[in-house]
Amino acid sequence: MVKGEGAEQYSASSLLPKKTRSRDGIKIAKLRDESGRLSVCSKLCYAIGGAPYQITGSALGFFLQIYLLDVAQLDTFYASIILFVGRAWDAVTDPTVGFLVSRSRWTRCGRMMPWILISTPFAVLTYFLIWYVPSVEQWKVLWYLIFYCLFQSLQTCFHVPYSALTMFISMDQKERDSATAYRMTAEVLGSVVGTAIQGQIVGGAITPCLPGNLEVLDNGNTTLLGSDVNISHISLDETKRAYLIASAVICVLYVLCAAVLFLGVREQEECGRLKTEPMSFFEGMRMVMGYGPYVKLVMGFLFTSLAFMLLEGNFALFISYTMGFRNDFQNILLVIMLSGTLSIPFWQWFLTRFGKKTAVYIGITWAVPFMILIVCIESSLIVAYVVSVAAGVSVAAAFLLPWSMLPDVVDDFKVKNPDSSGHEAIFYSFYVFFTKFASGISLGISTLSLDFAGYVTRGCSQPDAVNLTLKVLVSAAPVVLIFLGLLIFKTYPIDEERRQGNRKLLQAMRDSNQDSDTESTELGSVV
Repeated sequence: MVKGEGAEQYSASSLLPKKTRSRDGIKIAKLRDESGRLSVCSKLCYAIGGAPYQITGSALGFFLQIYLLDVAQLDTFYASIILFVGRAWDAVTDPTVGFLVSRSRWTRCGRMMPWILISTPFAVLTYFLIWYVPSVEQWKVLWYLIFYCLFQSLQTCFHVPYSALTMFISMDQKERDSATAYRMTAEVLGSVVGTAIQGQIVGGAITPCLPGNLEVLDNGNTTLLGSDVNISHISLDETKRAYLIASAVICVLYVLCAAVLFLGVREQEECGRLKTEPMSFFEGMRMVMGYGPYVKLVMGFLFTSLAFMLLEGNFALFISYTMGFRNDFQNILLVIMLSGTLSIPFWQWFLTRFGKKTAVYIGITWAVPFMILIVCIESSLIVAYVVSVAAGVSVAAAFLLPWSMLPDVVDDFKVKNPDSSGHEAIFYSFYVFFTKFASGISLGISTLSLDFAGYVTRGCSQPDAVNLTLKVLVSAAPVVLIFLGLLIFKTYPIDEERRQGNRKLLQAMRDSNQDSDTESTELGSVV
């Protein structure tokens, strides 16, 4: 049953189509139904708009840690501070931007598009500067901290409105689910592109390492004994230049994707939606965070997302040092992303056929045996590629399912609170807040753990303690987090029956609201 004022009118009988009161009313209803459908071109343009977030995210997620340690040559403690503070700051800005977006006025471009357009040029500039190594040693830490935080804030101004745009491209739930599947395919493909560009360009100029014997000093730190020889015959300056070239290519793609989104997607004004005053920030936060299905969804995916973030942030180091495939790590990362991209259509079919909760259980759990396998066997390049393909299948599910299920929670909230409006951006921003905060925690803890284990900057090999730490970070810890997330998710109440019921109720509410608008127009004409 629908709670709140006026709930009685949305009983089972109200689900039947209402008769419009005039020929004009029939035309309006038909136009509304037709406007809910999206063309393939619109879905593709919408999907392409999600690529910049994943292109930059995969490049930063897989390569920023190893870049700060081995190219910028920062101390592991300072690198962990930069990674944690940058992500934590990014997380804090999400609810703020979400609130500002929810209060934005409608313009000729829509409510969401102006945010995307204005933030894009500044975001690409700050992203490029992240991959530049300043010549002044004393300013390195402050340089990376400032530009990393700036980029995360500007990208938030792009991604939060883009995420909330899901609710404004169509009123039809099936169309939104279909557009989300297109989007997830493009985003995983964006991760492939980001990993490929960064990996292949940088992989051609692998950071030179310092050969020598490891020695543990009296203070517990580890150092290298031996000659400072560049065994890769590539200078550190060439490696720095490769990172800049890769970042420039990604910046161009960022701008192109934003342009396609703006030119190819029409944001629908909130016609047919209930018209009320938008809620305040604290009222919205209280209602959103006090809504049970949303909290369970967020907490469940918080743990599973943290698991995959730990794997992502440390996999390059694990492949390079623990498995000993320093010259192949970029190709292995690329295989993971390609596998994920090809798996998205399968998971879209699977969740449609068997339900979203079943897809969560099977899709997320699929990676567990392979996470265990990769640390239990001896280093083998073939096994590494096999595990990468299998892990990519699970990564695809982790990409698709949260964003496919979040609109269901928003719809459920609308049914239970028919008098509220303007909360879509708040739902999306707080979800992004928690996932980004988890990412900051994972990156900070990972780098600090490597510091305590005695990570050797630019070393061709690492101490046993570092290799053990990397095994924990890419296997044991993610497995535990995945099972915790699935246990929480078991209590998630929105199943397929409830989801379909909400869809019918919302359609009845829109029909009633549209009929009211039609009556008002007719009365105005008579007067």
